[in-house]
Amino acid sequence: MQKGRGRTSRIRRRKLFRSSESRGVTESYKPEFIELMKWLKDRKFEDNNLKPAHFPGTGRGLMSKTSLQVGQMIISLPESCLLTTDTVIRSYLGAYITKWKPPLSPLLALCTFLVSEKHAGDQSPWKPYLEILPKAYTCPVCLEPKVVNLLPRPLRAKAQEQRTHVQEFFTSSRDFFSSLQPLFSEAVESIFNYSAVLWAWCTVNTRAVYMRHRQREGFSTEPDTYALAPFLDLLNHSPDVQVKAAFNEETHSYEIRTASRCRKREEVFICYGPHDNQRLFLEYGFVSVHNPHACVYVSRDILVKYLPTTDKQMNKKISILKDHGFIENLTFGWDGPSWRLLTALKLLCLEAEEFTCWKKVLLGEVISDTNEKTSLDISQKICSYFIEETNTMLQKVSRMKYEEVALINQLTLVETLWTEELKILQVSAEILNNLQTAFT
Repeated sequence: MQKGRGRTSRIRRRKLFRSSESRGVTESYKPEFIELMKWLKDRKFEDNNLKPAHFPGTGRGLMSKTSLQVGQMIISLPESCLLTTDTVIRSYLGAYITKWKPPLSPLLALCTFLVSEKHAGDQSPWKPYLEILPKAYTCPVCLEPKVVNLLPRPLRAKAQEQRTHVQEFFTSSRDFFSSLQPLFSEAVESIFNYSAVLWAWCTVNTRAVYMRHRQREGFSTEPDTYALAPFLDLLNHSPDVQVKAAFNEETHSYEIRTASRCRKREEVFICYGPHDNQRLFLEYGFVSVHNPHACVYVSRDILVKYLPTTDKQMNKKISILKDHGFIENLTFGWDGPSWRLLTALKLLCLEAEEFTCWKKVLLGEVISDTNEKTSLDISQKICSYFIEETNTMLQKVSRMKYEEVALINQLTLVETLWTEELKILQVSAEILNNLQTAFT
């Protein structure tokens, strides 16, 4: 038997394949990363812990070169590598920004710099960083309208607000862009077009780290908290990790320390915050599978969908909920209907003779077994309605994936969001069933 052809060898190869598949494949050999690391080294950045890699599920990220211990510094990026408003104001754009009235927002200054430098191509000193930035984004503002219409209603509304915001951001900035014409041989309208500005806006909003800057003359009073951090921004999000991240004034570096261990050749994560999937989709353009913070939102119209229309006190009850902040952020989660949702339903289910007890409901007191059971009944009906709606939307998305092949990446992302919400609703339905059983 030839060496490497036996059963033991096949098993070993399968294990190695599975290991490399789960731990990612290095990309540090790729020209764009070789150039990036040279560029970073010229700016005094040295890294012995991480290297670029491609991972199943998360895509491009950073892999640990060695085992990382709790509290260990995983990255320390010098200030010279960061792209901030200081970078912009020191550039050829500085004179145009400082004389512009009304003053520019820090966000617009950064977006303008990104578009301008990207247009400069090989002439840009930031080219090695620009080359590894995404060419396109998957935030709702970038999705086709027919895909946006497939989003859950609360997210769909926010997506439409986001699109309006970015369009207004672009429109209100045109006069400033026109003032930059002396810097370019081409017409600025062709350089600072909507798609270019949208790309820059998404780059800052999805990739910038938080870094507080002093209020600088020449900018508006909006908080200046953005910093683009080359290489560091390759770190992907996981809701299960904890890190300490901040700019160190003593070392003049943006530092990240891990609060958990990581084995060699595993993907290193950071946490963007305790965000649910709709927030992650809206702000960053991705969905986190098995996200412990994921939830399904119950809107006001669904909240009252299964309540009796003959209730003469309904408007008063809604007013009370609104006045006490119980009309928003009502959800189903991995632990079933939230306390806020059940509390709102208990108040809405109060009988006429119980209505005077509404303050006790908001304090979490039990009014009666009937009230408890009725609110659970309504919660079950709402949950069942959502399950039916979610299955319908999943079927619709599945059909569109065959009909709209060009949109398959966008549709797959929407499908993942609905799938995760269905899992939550199924868990909630089981929990509600068990709660109802306790009354029988």
